[in-house]
Amino acid sequence: MSEKNREGKRTARERLAVEREKQKASDKRRRALIVGAGVVCVLGLAAVIGVVAANAGKDSGSEAGPVVGPSGAQGKDGLAIPVGQESAKSTLTVWEDFRCPACKSFEDAYRSTIHELTDAGQLRVEYHLATIIDGNMGGTGSRNAANAAACAQDAGKFTQYHDVLYENQPPEVDDAFAKNSKLFELAGKVKGLDTPAFRKCVEDGTHNSWVEKSNDAFKSGGFSGTPTVLLNGKNIYQDQTMTPAKLKQMVEEAAKG
Repeated sequence: MSEKNREGKRTARERLAVEREKQKASDKRRRALIVGAGVVCVLGLAAVIGVVAANAGKDSGSEAGPVVGPSGAQGKDGLAIPVGQESAKSTLTVWEDFRCPACKSFEDAYRSTIHELTDAGQLRVEYHLATIIDGNMGGTGSRNAANAAACAQDAGKFTQYHDVLYENQPPEVDDAFAKNSKLFELAGKVKGLDTPAFRKCVEDGTHNSWVEKSNDAFKSGGFSGTPTVLLNGKNIYQDQTMTPAKLKQMVEEAAKG
């Protein structure tokens, strides 16, 4: 083979090698771009998921507004809804969450006794509303029900609606109280409550910020959970011997002086 032919073949091999290196480099860059694009897509999806998660449970009525307490609210910062006569010798302070199963159990067991004592002028109850289950389970049912109860207080029908909410409490995982339609349905069980004024109060979330402030007070109060029930400042819910009959006896004895 002539020197010229050998040189031609060598040059061809070199050109082929160069082309192969170029192709490898091109493939490498393409793979890098694909991987890079994949990372951006994943990060973009993560960002979207993050935004969705951050906004989960929020609705148009969740934005903070002015703190508007319900009619007649008393106590520190006006966060207590009072039931009963001011002259009563005993005061029962109750921290509750309308989605809380333990609160329902307390209400079911003590409701008739509490009503009897308040009607007799021997007991005054101060209700404080919390939204613990919303925080633990997600949703807005605790807050929405509390706002609706505050709206019922504006209408002078807090006690009746409070009882109806507990008597019709959904399972803890069911955020049914988040729906205004459910709150209106239950308001229909209280004579004279389901009015345009009540509906507007519920729909506008008039007392939402007040409810949130009440819940903040609960969290900063050092309480272990709901319900928290204090009789004249003493936690009686933690008393394993407490019964409705014992509560009645304690209140009646205090009334006698």
